[in-house]
Amino acid sequence: MVETSARLLRMLSLLQAHREWSGAELAGRLGITPRTVRRDVDKLRSLGYPVHSSAGTAGGYRLGAGADLPPLLLDDDEAVAVAVGLQAAPQLGVRGIDESADRALAKLEQVLPHRLRRRISALNAYTVPMVHRHRGPAVDPATITELAHACRDHLVLRFSYSSHDSSESSRVVEPYRLVSTARRWYLVGWDRDREDWRTYRADRISLRPPHGPGFPPHTPPAEDLAAWVSEGVSVRVYPERATVLLHASVEEAAQRISLSTGILESLDERTCMLRTGAHSLEAMTVHLAMLGMDFEIREPAELADHLRSLRDRLGRALGAP
Repeated sequence: MVETSARLLRMLSLLQAHREWSGAELAGRLGITPRTVRRDVDKLRSLGYPVHSSAGTAGGYRLGAGADLPPLLLDDDEAVAVAVGLQAAPQLGVRGIDESADRALAKLEQVLPHRLRRRISALNAYTVPMVHRHRGPAVDPATITELAHACRDHLVLRFSYSSHDSSESSRVVEPYRLVSTARRWYLVGWDRDREDWRTYRADRISLRPPHGPGFPPHTPPAEDLAAWVSEGVSVRVYPERATVLLHASVEEAAQRISLSTGILESLDERTCMLRTGAHSLEAMTVHLAMLGMDFEIREPAELADHLRSLRDRLGRALGAP
C-alpha cells in the first residue's frame, strides 16, 4: 500500500509538469506496466484528480484544471534547487524580495518531509550569502510584474523615464521582453516616438496606467535578446568604443569582465575578443590596465595613444626618487 501511494504521488508529480505523457512514457518513468498506469490513473480519478486521456498514437494523459492538488511535490534535488534559488533572491535587485524569500523558505520547510526539512534547514542556517553592499536602486516587484503582463498581452505602455543624468522624459513603448542580470532588470521595447528598439532600466520607469491599446509585435532586434541588451549597456550606450584582443580564454576573461562592462567572443583556447565602451578614452585606458591580463588594441588607434601616454607617465613615476 505504501509503495502504491508513493507511486501515485510520483505520477501526480509528473502530471503536474504541464505536459501530456503517453502511457509508455509514464510506464518507463515509474517502472511499471502500461496496465498498471491505467489502474493508477483510475485511482487518481477516484480521488478527485481530473486526469484526462486521449486515444490514438498521439494520445496520452494530462492533468486538467480545477483539482485541489497537494501544496508541494518535490524530490530531494528539486527541494534543494528551490531553497538555493530563494537564498539567492536578495541579489536579484527586486525591492522587498529579501523578506518575501525568507517567508517562502520558511513555508517550504514546513511542508517538506522531516528528512528533507533537515537538509533544507541546514542549508539555510549554515550558508552566508555574499551580497554586494552597494547594490544600487532596486525595482518595485509590482513594476516588473506589470511590465511582464504588458509584454504578454501586447499592451502599449506609457511611462516616465529617468535617464542616467536624472533628466525625465515621457515614453510610449510597445513592450517585448524583460531581461534580468545579477542586479538589474531591463525592458526591451519598440519606442513609438523614436521608431526604434530601446532598452530601459526597470528601476527608472514610472508607469502611467491605464495601458493599451493592443498592438501586433514587431520583429525583435535579435534572436539572443540577452546578448543584445548586454551589448547595449556595455558598448552602444557609450560615446567611446573599443575592440581589444585579450590573451586569455573567454572563461578566464569572463571572471573579470561582466556582461554589463563588455562583450566577449572566444577565438581559441588562449585568446578572445573584447568589445567595450566608456565615457572617455582615459577611463577605458584605466579599465583595460586593471584587467590583469595581456591585451592588444584593435581599434580605435587613439586608444593606443592614451596607453602610450599612461606607460610614459608610469615610467616617469617609477624612475622618480
